[in-house]
Amino acid sequence: MFAKLARTGVLITSIAIAGCNDSSMKDFAPEANKPLPDKILADMKAKGMVRTSSVMARIFKEEGKLEIWKAKTNGRYDMVASYDICKWSGKLGPKYTEGDRQAPEGFYTVRPSQMNPRSSYHLSFNIGFPNAYDRANGRTGQNLMVHGACSSSGCYSMTDAQIEQIYAFGRDAFQGGQTEFQIQAFPFRMTAANMARYRNDPNYEFWKMLKVGYDNFEVTKVPPKVDVCEKRYVFNQVAADGQTFNPTGPCPATTQPDSLKSAYNAYQTTYDAAFNSALKATVPPPKPTIAGIKEASIVSDWSKRRARGERVPIDPPSMNSDGTVTETARMGRIDSPAGRKMAALDAEKAAKQKAEEQRLAAIEAAKQAKEAAKAQALAEKEAAKQAKIAAKAAKEAPVATATIAAPAEAAPQAETQAASADESRVTKLKNKLLGMFGG
Repeated sequence: MFAKLARTGVLITSIAIAGCNDSSMKDFAPEANKPLPDKILADMKAKGMVRTSSVMARIFKEEGKLEIWKAKTNGRYDMVASYDICKWSGKLGPKYTEGDRQAPEGFYTVRPSQMNPRSSYHLSFNIGFPNAYDRANGRTGQNLMVHGACSSSGCYSMTDAQIEQIYAFGRDAFQGGQTEFQIQAFPFRMTAANMARYRNDPNYEFWKMLKVGYDNFEVTKVPPKVDVCEKRYVFNQVAADGQTFNPTGPCPATTQPDSLKSAYNAYQTTYDAAFNSALKATVPPPKPTIAGIKEASIVSDWSKRRARGERVPIDPPSMNSDGTVTETARMGRIDSPAGRKMAALDAEKAAKQKAEEQRLAAIEAAKQAKEAAKAQALAEKEAAKQAKIAAKAAKEAPVATATIAAPAEAAPQAETQAASADESRVTKLKNKLLGMFGG
C-alpha cells in the first residue's frame, strides 16, 4: 500500500529523483571517494537495496545516535547503519539564535552543494539550517554541520572513520540520481515513554509537532513530505490545485490519502494507550533542556564575547529552572588585545582584593594580639593574688598543727595517771592483807 504511494510521489516529493550532470558530480566530491565497507554493502544487498539507492538520516540527541536509512526495491526504507555521535553541543531542544551552541532539531534537506570534501573537520555536509520553519520563526545561525574530528560547537560531530561512511552514503545516493536527502533531527526517540517524561518541558509543544513527522515515517517507512505554513511544520499534506504553502501565511486547503489517514489513526490510538500507561510508570528523570530564547540569548552573548577574545568562563552559562544563571568559575582563553586588557583589569582587581584581605587580616591579628595580652595580664594578676593567699596560709600552718597535736600528747599522760591509780590500789590491798594476817 505505502510502496504504491511512494511510487506516485505523494509521500516523497521532498526527496525527488533526478539526474546530476557530470560537472556537478565532479565538483561535488573529487577526493572523498572512499568506498563503503564490504560488510555494509553485503547487508544492503540482503535487505534489497542497491549501493546508489536513495538515503535519509535520523538523529537522536539523548540516545546519541545517527542512523542511516536506505530505500529498498519496494520503495520503503530500512535502517542499514547506526553510529554513536561522538559529540554534539548544547542541550535538548531546538536552536534559537546564532551563537547559542545548540545543535538543531527539525527536518532538514541536504543537496550536493552542501557536501564538503575539503572540510577542516575531515569531511562534512551542511544540514541546511535555517530551513523554512526556522526562518519563519526568526531563528538564526549558519554552518551547522555533520562533520568529523569529534569537535562540536553547535554541530553533530562524528569520528573521522564514521564521517567517511556517512559521507559515502550521501555521495553514492547522489550518484544514483537522488537530488537531495532528508535529515530528521530529534531530541530523543519519540516514544510514548519519552514523551511522557518530557510532558512538562517548555519545548514540549515543539516536540509534539516534530512527532507528527516522526510518526508518519514510523507508519510508512518513507521520508515524509515536509511543508511549513502558519509558522509550523505540516507533513504529507497535498495542497489543493493552485494553492501553495506559505511558511508565515495561513495553511491552504489540503488532502491526504485515506489509507495514510487510517494507518496514522490506528498508530495514534496505540500510542495514546501507551502514553497513558507511561504516566503511571517509573521512568528515568529528564535530561537538561534549553529554556527557550532567553537562555539561548545568554549563551549567544557569551559566544560573541568569547569570539572577540574577551575573558569569559570556559563553559557557556546555563539557566536553571528557577530563572537563575549558573556560570563556571574557571576562565577561558584570551585571544585579543581587548581580552588581554580585561585580564589585566581582572588581575589588578584581584591584587586590590588580596591587599584588602591582607589589611583586614592584619587588623584582626592586631586585635587578637591585644586581647591575648590583656588576657595574659589578667592571668598574671590572678596568679599573684593566689600566691599571696598561699603565703598567708603557710604562716598560719604551725599554729594549726599544735592545736591538732595536743590531744595526741595528752594520751600518754592519761595512760600514766591510770597506771599510777592502779598501782595505788594494789599497794593498799597488799597493806590491808598484811594487817589481817599479822604481816
